[in-house]
Amino acid sequence: MDLVIRDARVIDGTGGPSYRADVGIEDGRIAAIRREGEPRPSGARVLDAAGLALSPGFIDMHAHSDLALLRDPEHTAKAAQGVTLEVIGQDGLSYAPVDDATLAQVRQAITGWNGDGSDIDFDWRTVGEYLDRLDRGIAVNAAYLIPQGTVRMYAAGWDDRPATDAELARMKRLVAESMEQGAVGMSSGLTYTPGMYAADSELTELCRVVAGYDGYYCPHHRSYGAGALQAYEEMVTLTRDAGCALHLAHATMNFGVNKGRAPELLTLLDEALDAGADISLDTYPYTPGCTTLVAMLPSWASEGGPDAILERLRDEATAERIRHHMEVIGADGCHGVPIEWDTIEISGVAAPGLADHVGRTVADSAARAGEAPWTTARRLLIEDRLGSTILQHVGHEENVRQIMRHRVHTGGSDGILQGAKPHPRAYGTFPQYLGRYARELGVLTLEECVAHLTARPAARLRLPDRGLIREGYRADLVLFDPDTVAAGSTFEAPRTLPVGIPHVLIDGRFVIEDGRRTNVLAGRSVRRTGR
Repeated sequence: MDLVIRDARVIDGTGGPSYRADVGIEDGRIAAIRREGEPRPSGARVLDAAGLALSPGFIDMHAHSDLALLRDPEHTAKAAQGVTLEVIGQDGLSYAPVDDATLAQVRQAITGWNGDGSDIDFDWRTVGEYLDRLDRGIAVNAAYLIPQGTVRMYAAGWDDRPATDAELARMKRLVAESMEQGAVGMSSGLTYTPGMYAADSELTELCRVVAGYDGYYCPHHRSYGAGALQAYEEMVTLTRDAGCALHLAHATMNFGVNKGRAPELLTLLDEALDAGADISLDTYPYTPGCTTLVAMLPSWASEGGPDAILERLRDEATAERIRHHMEVIGADGCHGVPIEWDTIEISGVAAPGLADHVGRTVADSAARAGEAPWTTARRLLIEDRLGSTILQHVGHEENVRQIMRHRVHTGGSDGILQGAKPHPRAYGTFPQYLGRYARELGVLTLEECVAHLTARPAARLRLPDRGLIREGYRADLVLFDPDTVAAGSTFEAPRTLPVGIPHVLIDGRFVIEDGRRTNVLAGRSVRRTGR
């Protein structure tokens, strides 16, 4: 064997009891699993894993590393957590498929998520070309979802109107071509423009194309606030009609209107599952959310794209309409709930001169300036050219715990790596699950928790040789200390690396060794297989 991991506590991803074994690796795959009492394999290298748990590599079902994978070859934020595969292209907005005009627009629209891309050579336009770019060598593996908002932008622009027959036909061709090139499914951001302008009938047609390639639909649906349950039901109905598998992105129940209402969501999902629906979901193990400040605006204020948004914000009368919609009515960008500025914390800015706002709520910054919160928020949006990111403190711990226990739950960080003070989930999601929610709180057993982070997401992605510790499977593996593993990241120090994860392997190669990042770039694109 190339490597033998000796005397590990194997947590194999099935959710069943762990066991003691030696695991041999050869040519990037698990070649032997020998339990206590069986003949021990020999290897060119032997790693003593006494006291450590060995699990499959963790799969981040909701990542925003679309440019970070190219910008930061080490990508320690994810590798150090034991993440060996990320699913990117989330929330309906990413960088392929595009033409030149669409690329320029999407770069500006999601600067808050990924930076403006001025340090990236955008030498691709199609999904296949983007995946080829990843294949030059990245820190961890990556699968890609077709971003429906980008597709709509490409085919129909930023107008709030139904797509024409010709535009819908073009969108369907783009989706089909992208699936053929290796995408695993399609995402939407239905509180983000222009994807939110699509009617259910349009989304159903696109989902039918995705279903034809055995892919899945991953919507950030139309409300996580006032209309959350109706929005979940809408996605269940839509994918049932399309015959498409459904994966619910960051499946939370937020804002005061949803406190204690997770059981209603879980009942809805159980009824659909029992009727034969193919549904899964992901969550992050924290209560605050994270997005961009511009996402809070009403959709009508975002029609036409970033330049049109800025023009409206500069116009006094229109800006007052936006304020009234956000503070009194409840904008669809803020999930139909009147915005509470003391829950909106600025986590990052694109313009260095605005750095004093980072780590403060909009309400706090406004009080310091002696002005109304909307005045502060409006100025931030204009001066930062829509690049500000926020934490939104609107979640409920009891909802988080109940949803993570569900039979189709998986883990996703929703980690935005931009900004001076990002959400700690970007650096801490997976050790937070293992340390806080499994070991400390007992919400899940350790074996259950590992299954949620490995085999379940691998099954959703239709991956035949990942997510379990079995002979013949890829040696994407994590060694961690069950007694000490914990997230180091906090809201005060969000870029702190976790503890208790000394070794991470991808294809049998160490990307984390003795707690330190190696120079290995073992990651590649993980493309859709079969039809």
